[in-house]
Amino acid sequence: MNTTALLIVDMLRDFTDPKGSVFYPENRNILPKICKVLEQCREKGYLIIFLQHWNRKDKIDLRIAGMRKNCIEGSFGIEIDPMLQIDEKKDYVIRKRRYSGFFATDLDLVLRQNRIENLLIVGTKTNCCIRATVTDAFYLDYNPIVFSDCVATNDETVNKVNLQDIKKYFGQVMESDEWFRLEEEKANG
Repeated sequence: MNTTALLIVDMLRDFTDPKGSVFYPENRNILPKICKVLEQCREKGYLIIFLQHWNRKDKIDLRIAGMRKNCIEGSFGIEIDPMLQIDEKKDYVIRKRRYSGFFATDLDLVLRQNRIENLLIVGTKTNCCIRATVTDAFYLDYNPIVFSDCVATNDETVNKVNLQDIKKYFGQVMESDEWFRLEEEKANG
């Protein structure tokens, strides 16, 4: 049984499209790498989960977010970037209202029902939603693995510092090619 899942965190048009309300070029730059990882994970039969930040219009979600309005329900900004193809029959799309993909969502339930142990984590923002999701994954006894070449935020120094903290305290950090190379070595004995 496969015990690995890919979590694609908030690769939404508000973050990835130049017309998005919180667009960062770094998010657009990692999209091709995430597409490649998505394809590799499908080939290996990994569970695929898209996390989708989803704020209610003019409600408390925006106050808690404490920043520019983004990912507002009904807007184009909440759409998963069209470069990332969703398999409607197999993939999960889990909406979240806070930074962590685990907080008040079905993520833990879906992972446990599928006997998942390893979480490959890609997406945006490293210092917010990636970090919060990794932290909760660690607390829930999953093995979070962040692909450093497939995460981004609006400041490279902030990105690096958060990846260092994640590696030191919460999980593994490696480039995606390294993971697939190690998996290939395991498979070939």
